[in-house]
Amino acid sequence: MRLGIISALHEEQAGLVEAMEGPAKLIHGKREFWVGRLWEIDAVCVLSRIGKVAAAMTATTLVEKFGVTHILFTGVAGAGDKTIRVGDIVVAESLVQHDMDASPLFPRFEVPLTGQTHFQPDQQLSLRLSGAAHAFLECDFLDTISETERQAFGLTQPRVHRGLIASGDQFVNDRLRIDALNGALPGLVAVEMEGAAVAQVCHELDVPFAVIRAVSDNANENAAHDFMRFVKSVAAQYAFHITRRLCRHLVEAPLQPRSESAGM
Repeated sequence: MRLGIISALHEEQAGLVEAMEGPAKLIHGKREFWVGRLWEIDAVCVLSRIGKVAAAMTATTLVEKFGVTHILFTGVAGAGDKTIRVGDIVVAESLVQHDMDASPLFPRFEVPLTGQTHFQPDQQLSLRLSGAAHAFLECDFLDTISETERQAFGLTQPRVHRGLIASGDQFVNDRLRIDALNGALPGLVAVEMEGAAVAQVCHELDVPFAVIRAVSDNANENAAHDFMRFVKSVAAQYAFHITRRLCRHLVEAPLQPRSESAGM
């Protein structure tokens, strides 16, 4: 197993490269790829930058040039439902490009010539990721996130959600826009700008992947308020500790080959 770990912002991946054993930096496509071992897992860490094209290029490069066998995307997202609060964690069950609309040639949201609107992450990897997120909230949250930051962002009892994540090349900060997406995409739990592009690449290259997001805002007019503070003081800690738990679990209990797990 070689795990590719993608984040859109440098702050979202803080600490991971520093935690690597024997990291080596390779530059390709104007990106820094850090190759090493993370908690006994062969890994490659990289920043994709923001947006679907940047994310798709990064995911493709990880597979084609660096030989990763699995991809994990970590970062932040806006809430896609009123029941989801800042500080909650979302693990994707499916992903859709909410700004894809080639109608009337193709149905809205369908990626032309694929016949698909929704792309599914790997079930095994996503279940492991959800378990790591639950364990983080139960065991590490209070020790990891300072009381000052918990009070600043109203982080009382964060929860883990699984569901639909919608990606698009726009920062959603309009209440009417999020309401419209809720109406068009039942089960929506989060909106962001990269995940569904990575999902399409992984689907076409047949690479297992998973997406996890810390909810940084409610995707409304206040979405940009203290955004970078949340990324640095909360989301980065989530990503580091959940990834650590995931890697340790994968060492203890490696994933089954997809051909075997498919029949379970």
